[in-house]
Amino acid sequence: MRKVIKQSNLLLISESLTAIDAALQSVVYHRRELEGYILLRPEYRYSLEPVRVEEDAPRVVKLAASATQLTGVGPMAAIPGALAELAMESMLHRGAEVNVIENGGEIAATSRRPLCVGIYAGPSPLSGKVGFQLTPEEFPVGIATSSATVSHALNFGEADAAVVIADTASLADAAAKAVCNAVQGEDMEASVQAGLEVAEDLPCVRASLIIRGKYIGTAGRLPRLVRLDGDVDEMLKTGLHDLAPERAVIL
Repeated sequence: MRKVIKQSNLLLISESLTAIDAALQSVVYHRRELEGYILLRPEYRYSLEPVRVEEDAPRVVKLAASATQLTGVGPMAAIPGALAELAMESMLHRGAEVNVIENGGEIAATSRRPLCVGIYAGPSPLSGKVGFQLTPEEFPVGIATSSATVSHALNFGEADAAVVIADTASLADAAAKAVCNAVQGEDMEASVQAGLEVAEDLPCVRASLIIRGKYIGTAGRLPRLVRLDGDVDEMLKTGLHDLAPERAVIL
C-alpha cells in the first residue's frame, strides 16, 4: 500500500491489513507529536548539528536526536527513519510475518521471508542495477539512502546514493546523511573512498554502499549483493513495490 501523509511518502508491505493500519496510525500520531515539539523548539528543526532534548520529549524526537548524536548531523536528518522505525514497531505488535515500511527512501523491516532491496542512484549508470538479498536472519534491519542527485533534502555531499545498513532505521538514516556529506570533490573514486571511511568510523553502521557516477564502493558486512534483472525502469517509475521475494524492492 502507498500512502502520503503530509511530507511522509510511505510504502507499507505486510500480509496483514491490520498491521498496515496500525503503521499508518503510528505515523499520524508521531508526526503530530513532532510538529507540536518543534513549534516550541524550532532549533530542533533547523539545526545542522546534534541537539540534546528533554527526557520527556516525544519518542520520535528522542529517537532522531539519539541517532544524530552518534553521527554528528542535525536531528531532522533522522526523522524519516525514526517514523518508519516506530511504524514498523506498531506492525510487529499485530503479529505479522512481513513488516516493511519505507518512508521517502528510509526502510525499517523485519520479515520471516527473504527480501531483495534494489538501489536507485539517480543519473548513475548503476542505478537500479544492483541490490541486496536479505535473509530472515538479517532482520530486523534499518536501511537508508542519502542522495545529492535524487533527494530534495539538504546535502553537502555529491553521492548519487549513500546507502547505510544499521540495526534501526533512525540510525541508518542519520548515518547515511553523514556518509553522503563526506562524498565530495572532483575525484569521484577518492570521494567514494572518503565516504566509506566515514561509514567505517561510525559504530552504529553494519555496512555501507556508495555510488557516484560509475564508481561503487562498499564497507562492512553487506548482505549478499545481487544483480537486478527484469524491467527495472518500470519499477523505478513508482519506487518501492510489494514484490515476491525473488523480485526487487527499489530503494
